[in-house]
Amino acid sequence: MTVYADFRSIPDVARGHSVALGNFDGLHAGHMAVIDAARRAGARLGVATFEPPPRSYFRPNDPPFRILRPERRNAKILAAGADAVFELPFNAEMAGMTDEAFARDVLANGLGVSHVAVGFDFRFGRGRMGDVARLSSLGRALGFGVTVVDEVEGDRGEKASSTAIRQALRAGEPERAAEMLGQAWVADGVVEHGEKRGRALGFPTANIHLHDLIHPRFGVYAVRARIEGESEWRDGVASFGRTPTTGIRDPLLETVIFDWDGDLYGKTLEVALIAFLRPELKFDSVEDLVTQMHGDVERAKAALSESQLPLL
Repeated sequence: MTVYADFRSIPDVARGHSVALGNFDGLHAGHMAVIDAARRAGARLGVATFEPPPRSYFRPNDPPFRILRPERRNAKILAAGADAVFELPFNAEMAGMTDEAFARDVLANGLGVSHVAVGFDFRFGRGRMGDVARLSSLGRALGFGVTVVDEVEGDRGEKASSTAIRQALRAGEPERAAEMLGQAWVADGVVEHGEKRGRALGFPTANIHLHDLIHPRFGVYAVRARIEGESEWRDGVASFGRTPTTGIRDPLLETVIFDWDGDLYGKTLEVALIAFLRPELKFDSVEDLVTQMHGDVERAKAALSESQLPLL
């Protein structure tokens, strides 16, 4: 799979795809239905998304909201069988395009699409002026087909949406988020040097900042972690929050990997949230905190022994 960072000067080999078009943050069941529709409509499958997401452009001061980093999103798209990913730069030029200009300059002339598949609620063009009926009309005029995919419901009868996934993670419900994602949600980042308080307490942690990834509910989770360069997922327990007992600071994901010891600094660590164990608490003493941490480890091991959430 090749990733193209713009719609201009696309090589001939990358033109003519049947393209799934949307934001694709999370790649939930609704997104996969759009990708499947594009696959059925053409011999070569492409996925076109916006980078950064339009929300980042229009609402730069919003709290972190990304469900997937671009690299993980693209890996999932590859696993779905796409030949190419087109990351359409969302900037002032893109935001100012009319619906007709977007269809003509980006889809028809830029990507040279043969077909486009979108979700039922897809909007495009300046001020969200274009809807799926308008896209279908423009496609007929410009020479590409359009498939509109109906709403997809999850197992609980709720709409499969990135918004619902974010709500589940912020509520401390990783299992519900996993149902919509089709796998456990994974936070990833480069392991940083910390204050090394966990090691002093007998719980050495690997620490990562989530940056623009969505921040799940503060608290302690049963997790599975994968170290850069390895294929194995290892059991562990992690805390995400501001450590009110030892000194409040920016939110940090601190992971203890069971039965493992080594230097992870500078390596990428993937941490899959499996089960929420408890909210973040402030303890009266470090001794009380350590006692609670021992209990967290045992509860995490119990939760992990029962979990069958799939991992990518």
